Amino acid sequence: MKKLFAIAAIAVAVMPVAAQETYENAKIVQEDLNGTARYVGMGGAMEALGADISTISTNPAGIGLFRHSNVSLSMGLVSQGDATNAVGGSTTNASFDQLGFVYSYRIDKTSFVNIGINYHKSRNFDMILSAANELNNASQNKLTWAKGNHGMVYEGKDVSYPNGNVIVEPDFKAPYITCNQLDDLYGYNLNWSDRNKDWGYDAANSYRMDRAHKGYVGEYDINVSGNINNRIYLGLTVGIHDVHYKHYSEYVEQMPSYDCLVADNREITGMGVDVKAGVILRPVENSPFRIGLSIASPTFYELKTSNYTYISDGQNKFGSYSINDSRDRTNYKFRLYTPWKFGFSLGHTIGSQVALGASYEYADYASMDTRYITGEYYDDYTDSYRTDSESDRVMNNHTEKTLKGVHTLKLGAEIKPTNDFAIRFGYNYISPMYQKDGFKDGSLSSDASYISSATDYTNWGATNRYTCGFGYSFDKFNVSLAYQYSTTKGTFSPFMSYYDQDDSINDNIATVTDVKNNRHQVLLTMGYTF
Repeated sequence: MKKLFAIAAIAVAVMPVAAQETYENAKIVQEDLNGTARYVGMGGAMEALGADISTISTNPAGIGLFRHSNVSLSMGLVSQGDATNAVGGSTTNASFDQLGFVYSYRIDKTSFVNIGINYHKSRNFDMILSAANELNNASQNKLTWAKGNHGMVYEGKDVSYPNGNVIVEPDFKAPYITCNQLDDLYGYNLNWSDRNKDWGYDAANSYRMDRAHKGYVGEYDINVSGNINNRIYLGLTVGIHDVHYKHYSEYVEQMPSYDCLVADNREITGMGVDVKAGVILRPVENSPFRIGLSIASPTFYELKTSNYTYISDGQNKFGSYSINDSRDRTNYKFRLYTPWKFGFSLGHTIGSQVALGASYEYADYASMDTRYITGEYYDDYTDSYRTDSESDRVMNNHTEKTLKGVHTLKLGAEIKPTNDFAIRFGYNYISPMYQKDGFKDGSLSSDASYISSATDYTNWGATNRYTCGFGYSFDKFNVSLAYQYSTTKGTFSPFMSYYDQDDSINDNIATVTDVKNNRHQVLLTMGYTF
């Protein structure tokens, strides 16, 4: 039983209030390339070209280029290449991706006012992550022992970050988790002063992680847009984001005499709202060349997370609390404010046969704001419950050091050999969100660290997307098919590493593993114009 004590300490911790940790938040704020098959087939580079309902969430002025009312429906399949079914996850999943409507109203000969309503899946979480490697005198178990030994918190201390590892000063006094909390959870009657002689730590020989992510972020957009004399196009969109995220993971460390399993089942749900504005200009009256500018406010999320975590050596099982168990305090609300997003785009057409687009977007994810819920009250005016919050400054400081600004470049082309048939190509480059030396820091003096139920993290690199597709129109109907291949590489760490300045034998260096996420998407859109 004692050999499980250390891992139990890090896997399940209890705090009365909490925010969310940087790496968990990063999963929520990222966006996929998704929408209509025409938009995806052209790599999403339609922010200046417009006249596609998917621009409602990137450059709202694009809806102002519609000259007729339109309805569209999109669905398809998403498959993860080079992955195997693990812990309940599937490598191929069906997906309902978009449903939207644009009503176009002519004001005069050259001016329109349009109203658009659209749903699209801005984030598809379906993914399997697997990693395995050797360990050298290191383990999650040993990491927890070190936290009890040195009490890893930042308050009033200087901590350096060489190559992603945190140097722990041996004179830290405040423990990561208290003996009383462990007594409440497990009924143990141990204290930190007995750790060396009574239970110490076990180092693992190797580790294995399998995690299945599921769910989505659905975005519901309402748009008002129009144009002035076919030269200036303006648009405004209000978006509501609906978050449904789940993961189940099994992390196993192979000890010399037994295997220790930490299983974690996490769910995040909630809502967010943002506002987006855009403009498209035709600087030369007789030229179809267009310039687009857009800006999106932060998405103001209010989210709820809960988890079910247990630890087992194959014979004993500890910490198995469901979200309905009164002892489980990892069921909490928090707020998350994403960064501002800015866009610049170019578009040009050659007759009715060729359309060319290029778009650039920037968002500084280091400025993301993680917030505690400080109070909840009933608002008579709105007949609803409202919450107050404040920034988790410690976690936000960690986010600033761990994440960075992301640059997105999108290129696309459409060629129409005939009036009814179109061929499309596109490419995206998305720069890395994570700093190379970033890591999930379980030593932070933040409730978000105390309550975290997993120690692993992945620093994902750049993403490259390659797209193609075609479309066919007949009478007032149109159908389009698109294919997208996206590839991202990253480095997986089972836990944070550290060097102990007092005694190098207590160094606990994680062995990182190269991982990748190669994804294929086939998307079908059916539309009707009237």
